[in-house]
Amino acid sequence: MNFDRIIDRCGTHSSKWDMMEPTYGVPAGDGIAMWVADMDFAPPACVQRAVEKMAAHGIYGYFGDDRPYLEAIRWWMANRHGWAVDPSWIFTTHGLVNGTSMCLDAFTRPGDGVVLMTPVYHAFARVTKASGRKVVECRLKTEDGRYVMDFAAWDAQMTGAEKMMILCSPHNPGGRVWTVDELRGVADFCKRHDLILVSDEIHHDLVFPGGKHTVMAKAAPDILDRLVMMTSTTKTFNIAGCHAGNVIIADEKLRKIFAQRMMALGMSPNSFAMHMATAAYSPEGAKWVDQLMAYLDGNRRVFDQGLATIPGLASMNLEATYLAWVDFAGTGMEPAEFTARVEKGARIAANHGASFGSGGESFLRFNLATQRSRVTDAVARLQEAFADLQ
Repeated sequence: MNFDRIIDRCGTHSSKWDMMEPTYGVPAGDGIAMWVADMDFAPPACVQRAVEKMAAHGIYGYFGDDRPYLEAIRWWMANRHGWAVDPSWIFTTHGLVNGTSMCLDAFTRPGDGVVLMTPVYHAFARVTKASGRKVVECRLKTEDGRYVMDFAAWDAQMTGAEKMMILCSPHNPGGRVWTVDELRGVADFCKRHDLILVSDEIHHDLVFPGGKHTVMAKAAPDILDRLVMMTSTTKTFNIAGCHAGNVIIADEKLRKIFAQRMMALGMSPNSFAMHMATAAYSPEGAKWVDQLMAYLDGNRRVFDQGLATIPGLASMNLEATYLAWVDFAGTGMEPAEFTARVEKGARIAANHGASFGSGGESFLRFNLATQRSRVTDAVARLQEAFADLQ
């Protein structure tokens, strides 16, 4: 796979590239899109062949007989994560933001509290608020330049009105791969406060060499009666536009509740997504992911080494995901100033840290899943935009 090949996405209805100027004022002509969390790489050839086969057939009807699709998920989880999944546990949602919304709808009621470990993926708070639930922000602590959990402080925040916790594992935007002990701590916290735990593990395949992601269902098998697992092919294989997510529920009681809501809302899968996911979860797809992570590891090193030359900027150590979380607090600048330097000076679109909740105000999030030449260019632009600090 040639990850260095530039693919022009402008004018293709790309949210990341075509909405960069309307959203951030960064022109597509010479701007670099480093915000929306999709990649600028083509997916593995096996996925492309699956789509081409559908197109060659020319009929796009309802999808039936999902046994190969379910078997592909079972195979992937067993071989890549050592997790035994029964196909009967698997629900297909229209992506994991939809899966999160479905969990809120099925397991909580308007006015209930939903615990988020902030800063965290912004869609969690967005759908929680939109559903009439209350966001309860439990801030992560920073120790030695990385996020850690603060259960003692979080215990003191709980009032009894909280009914659910949403975990981001690995963590977006901090890039943490939570340890088994940390995951056990989350499980115990949820037991203490009688919370349903929704574990969003969409980035679990995107772990850098030397790291090891542990599936929550394996770290804490004693909480399956309150655990909802969420995974997907979409981030791993850059097929986010197909909007497919796996909601995996081992507990029969929880599964019946979720199935009832799926039925009530008339949800059924997108046939393109089913074919693409089946093709992706394969030995060929696995080989592609290994190559991808080696390439992204190089991008991570180029980015971090470049930013290390700019006084006042600190990029968190990225253990997983392709999303660099950069703290500008050391510059002494207000968010408006450092953001303007990035957007107007460097002509880079990056996510604003405040959108990730409490604790993110001094940060910007940069998407490194693009060609190495663009990452190198972005580093040079940032060095120039903050040259007066050097």
